[in-house]
Amino acid sequence: MQTFTNKNTESTLTDWYANIITTRKEQLNKISNIIVADAWFSKRKFTDEIISAKMNLISRFRDDADLLYLFHGQQSKGKGRPKKYDGKIIHNNINKDYFNFVEKNENAEIYCAEVYSKALKRIIKLVHVIYKNKKGKETPKLYFSTDLSLEALDILDYYTCRFQIEFLYRDAKQHTGLNDCQARSENKLHFHFNSALTGINIAKVEHWLSVPKSERGAFSMNDIKTINNNMLQLQRFFDKFGINPYSIKNQLKAKELIYYGTIAA
Repeated sequence: MQTFTNKNTESTLTDWYANIITTRKEQLNKISNIIVADAWFSKRKFTDEIISAKMNLISRFRDDADLLYLFHGQQSKGKGRPKKYDGKIIHNNINKDYFNFVEKNENAEIYCAEVYSKALKRIIKLVHVIYKNKKGKETPKLYFSTDLSLEALDILDYYTCRFQIEFLYRDAKQHTGLNDCQARSENKLHFHFNSALTGINIAKVEHWLSVPKSERGAFSMNDIKTINNNMLQLQRFFDKFGINPYSIKNQLKAKELIYYGTIAA
């Protein structure tokens, strides 16, 4: 989605983003009924519009989100409204008797529960992830879905996939000219967009395919361009100085030159 820039309207930015989805709900529902959006979209107005379009939202709350435990105990027999909630959730000290344990690994501990969001005014499926850095510091993150039937790990997978798609378009804009086509016909534009996006995917395949999944680090398209440019320049030196390209090379120094100027992604 492009950023809303028209100031001569009473519509808010949230209205504009929601309208993009609701006006296309029939086409979108044929593909999927799940919308994945970042923490900025965890607003009641946006969420209600998504629900009204018969879709569900997966997003992330702010770290200080006001969430309540649901009360599952026995109701008192006295007068008054039945008890719905059982206290506020303290995110750095959750009640693990209430949450369901999902998974634990060296980087994170995952729990899930159905809780009430005061901001969204609805019950949501919360995935509470406690991330742990190399120094042992713990940081909780709050992912959620309005679809209560989704599994916790599926919610995390959907949210993570969103960033992979975003990175693809970001890299294509910065490095393979996604926005630079001057053609006007639909077929030519489709060809250009597909070529720009495919170029990124081919670079990822070349970079990662020979490396075991457990050893794959961060991907940087900028580094891929730098490495290929350095290889081209090195080959030009051989050509210009008349050096036999099949002669024995100092592999350590050659690698140093090829990777010169690369940065961490």
